[in-house]
Amino acid sequence: MNHYLKNFTEEKMSKKLIYQLLVSGAIILAISSCSTPPLIEKTANKNVPESYNGNQDTTNVANVQWRNYFSDQYLVALIDTALQHNQELNITLQEIEISRNEVGAKKGEYLPKVNLGAAAGVEKVGRYTSQGANDANTEIEPGKEFPEPLGDFMVGAFATWEVDIWHKLRNAKKSALTRYLATVEGKNFMVTNLIAEIANSYYELLALDNQLEIVNQNIEIQQNALNIVKLQKEAARVTELAVRKFQAEVLNTRSLQFDIQQQIVETENKINFLVGRFPQPVVRSSKTFVDMVPKSIQAGIPSQLLENRPDIRQAELEMAAAKIDISVARARFYPSLGINAGLGFQAFNPAKLVLFPESLLYSLAGDLTAPLFNKREIKAQFKNANARQIQAVYEYEQTLLSAYIEVANQLSNIDNLAQSYDLKSQQVEALTQSIEISNNLFKSARADYMEVLLTQRDALESKFELVETKMKQMNAVVNMYQALGGGWN
Repeated sequence: MNHYLKNFTEEKMSKKLIYQLLVSGAIILAISSCSTPPLIEKTANKNVPESYNGNQDTTNVANVQWRNYFSDQYLVALIDTALQHNQELNITLQEIEISRNEVGAKKGEYLPKVNLGAAAGVEKVGRYTSQGANDANTEIEPGKEFPEPLGDFMVGAFATWEVDIWHKLRNAKKSALTRYLATVEGKNFMVTNLIAEIANSYYELLALDNQLEIVNQNIEIQQNALNIVKLQKEAARVTELAVRKFQAEVLNTRSLQFDIQQQIVETENKINFLVGRFPQPVVRSSKTFVDMVPKSIQAGIPSQLLENRPDIRQAELEMAAAKIDISVARARFYPSLGINAGLGFQAFNPAKLVLFPESLLYSLAGDLTAPLFNKREIKAQFKNANARQIQAVYEYEQTLLSAYIEVANQLSNIDNLAQSYDLKSQQVEALTQSIEISNNLFKSARADYMEVLLTQRDALESKFELVETKMKQMNAVVNMYQALGGGWN
């Protein structure tokens, strides 16, 4: 009967203790929650216009793999090399690896931490102390006094665990995972930009080659005209002034030749830097540049930007991570429950460590703590997290708006460049014919030498402008592919 009464009393006292702990925790929680600042949450506006200029076709060139989008084999080889050896891209890949490791670190924070440990020490206390007097009167074994000095040997495992009641640690891990995914999208955005930059530089190089060819042809034309003027001077049909003017024009064009050659070297080295190699000639085919026909662009619908543009996806993930951070910051106001435990063996003699249960050591303790004097700091962190969430929303909306405007600008640019190229082609044809006409008129003394020089100069400038317009056309096609979010997948 006494046994049952004792068990009943102990059970009642245990329930009372648990009840007191629960009440204390509820009071602490209530006090903590009352001091939580209000949340000002902002939702992103993901609405975009239904179409570009009324086009409802959902076909989108962004879904085309870059190897199939660019038909020039030399350009494809350059891009392929850059994706393997570009230093900036490789740096970004290491940043992704760092973010991945951060996810693992955050995951380990809400798991119990278990450490193995061993210790050894020696202690000699004074005989005329409380502990010394007790030790002197204690027999470890019959007839054996307490050893002096007293050894202390211990080996065991010790664990600490913060119980993630409010999902603070889990949310921190979720936030780290979301930011890791954002860095992956950042890498994809870099790939898109890298491909576009190489393609634009490649077409610029082809344009410079064609301009250099035009200069060389023009030098030949001007040299022939100079020879004719010299013959006419000998026949007293023109003065020395005409000869000097033609000679100056030839020298000016030759100086332009060296300027273009320098631009070619710099553009080649820019491409070499992007592909991660030291300066060397860039293999290319420039003869068919003027005859290149820009690809027909299918922009799809604006809502596809949400899926295809890596920078929009990155901004969306950053926005999601910032929202999770608010939950982490809010959980710091609430009490935290920690559990500490230890299990091992301890004895004054290493030989006695194996004795069981005499040398057995164990402990178990729990603690419930809540912030009291540092609430101002926690409130500031919570408000900062809230502000960053609102900031991330604005950044997402800004990225989305910028992406739409980029596509709209490039669509307009492609149409206007096509019409401009047609007109400049007609201009070049007319001025090319005018060179021969002016030369014939000059030979028959029906035009002066200034008309011949101006005609040659206008023809040269128009051919340069035609090549530049073709380069802009090809760049617009590349930039459109980039604006739609193509190249990374």
